[in-house]
Amino acid sequence: MLDKVLIANRGEIALRVLRACRELGIKTVAAYSSADANLKHVLLADETVCIGPAPSQDSYLNMPSIIAAAEVTDAVAIHPGYGFLAESADFAEQVEESGFVFIGPKPETIRLMGDKVSAIGAMREAGVPCVPGTGALKLEDADRNMRIARELGYPVIIKAAGGGGGRGMRVVHSEATLLNAITITQSEALATFGNDQVYMEKYLERPRHIEFQVLADGHGNAIHLGERDCSMQRRHQKVVEEAPAPGITAELRAEMGMRCVDACRKIGYRGAGTFEFLYEDGAFFFIEMNTRVQVEHPVTEMVTGIDIVKAQLAIAAGDALPYTQEDIGMHGHAIECRINAEHPSTFMPSPGTVSLWHPPGGPGIRVDSHVYSGYAVPPHYDSLLAKIIAQGEDRPTAIARMTSALGEIVVDGIQTNVPLHQEIFHHSAFRAGGTDIHYLEKRLGLK
Repeated sequence: MLDKVLIANRGEIALRVLRACRELGIKTVAAYSSADANLKHVLLADETVCIGPAPSQDSYLNMPSIIAAAEVTDAVAIHPGYGFLAESADFAEQVEESGFVFIGPKPETIRLMGDKVSAIGAMREAGVPCVPGTGALKLEDADRNMRIARELGYPVIIKAAGGGGGRGMRVVHSEATLLNAITITQSEALATFGNDQVYMEKYLERPRHIEFQVLADGHGNAIHLGERDCSMQRRHQKVVEEAPAPGITAELRAEMGMRCVDACRKIGYRGAGTFEFLYEDGAFFFIEMNTRVQVEHPVTEMVTGIDIVKAQLAIAAGDALPYTQEDIGMHGHAIECRINAEHPSTFMPSPGTVSLWHPPGGPGIRVDSHVYSGYAVPPHYDSLLAKIIAQGEDRPTAIARMTSALGEIVVDGIQTNVPLHQEIFHHSAFRAGGTDIHYLEKRLGLK
């Protein structure tokens, strides 16, 4: 097992990684910005190194500072968490070239799957169903672009090849606006991702967002841990996630899960990863692969009993997976709510000091959070405060437990989106299960 791991992240995921390391007897180094000196994982780590000032480009996105922190503390590996540099092939490459273990896939795999055009090509070769669409578009090929859109049928969606996090996408409903949409998306993609390549897909109008969790050890062994439904979204950002996905049969789960596993073997995948799909009218369509641990990984842990972060660490140490697909089962139901520091209806960020923090408890309740009474939420980073996970023997029980938990949580001093979650859990459509990705925005009057 790895002797000492540097945690190149912050907030709840940094604390989650620290706890997994402690269970395995691994020493930890917390790399933090000057704004995060009082984060819980910084206070608990074996060693700490300040890697720069508050702005993320000067700290959590500063590759030389992070690698230098690993050097001065004699860490042997770096865990990137999620966000920041977690899916940067350049960072993974620099980490490995500097003699450290990158806890994640190989740089070439991150590069392959990080570009949506190459990722879709690789998945098509691996037999994974993809949304009907194109390869890279060229603005000067106006006639070809319009012909492709007509063949796909409007509406279509223009996407940035290097996009992610719900950015770099534009829906086109008519030929009159197609070329302008391609131009604008290219410009935005270049400014945001440093890559102006875009592609076109058929726009699915009522899809659900369903993803499959995979683990692969780099020795040719790969398994899937079932699926999650992440369809409750606002502006392409997930709000509520659950496992298993309502309405997905065991047969369909097994079929799609094994397609993902086969794809992992074909691309030589290593570590934890997630295949994301749109699901409509009984059919799955691949959209992207996340080559890291997901925010919503706890719901899968709760229904499978597999610790995904500990598995990441073991795989990075060179261990083979200790279980086969036949060992994996899904038991009961789990739901996660993302609690953010934001106004519940305007969604404006709400930084400030948490004067009182009281997390919920009770049977089947898990809270992943770095927050404590007196903690100052900085304005510089993502607003995620906590993840509440409720598990039950079935979906109605999980919903009942989450409803109770949302009524127990106390966060004073700042605003949070807890009222939004309470409203969602009283929606009859959510309780019935199977809402599409546009449901919440329509409910909120945002579309």
